[in-house]
Amino acid sequence: MAKSMSPELLTLVAERFKALADPARLRLLNALRPGEMAVGDLVEATDLSQANVSKHLAQLHTLGFVRRRKEGLFVFYSLMDKDIFRLCDVMCGRIEAELKDREKLLRPVG
Repeated sequence: MAKSMSPELLTLVAERFKALADPARLRLLNALRPGEMAVGDLVEATDLSQANVSKHLAQLHTLGFVRRRKEGLFVFYSLMDKDIFRLCDVMCGRIEAELKDREKLLRPVG
């Protein structure tokens, strides 16, 4: 049975999906998949500017996707949990299925 969602809950879900709609934020989450990283390492891993990385990490932190830890002058980020990748895996599977269907349509008959 489908779960009924209040307007407030739908708004919260939409905010999180909006955060995941940005390729830069997905790159940051993917870079954090193996484990904790400092901001400078994330800049290197994603080829984004430090200002851009910091802006996106702040939003991901606010929405509960990442946690941060300060150590001296450095700030380290890690994933809150890896559940986010279940969503990504579902979407990747859908995209792969769509591509296979398109390939079938483009194959010559005979």
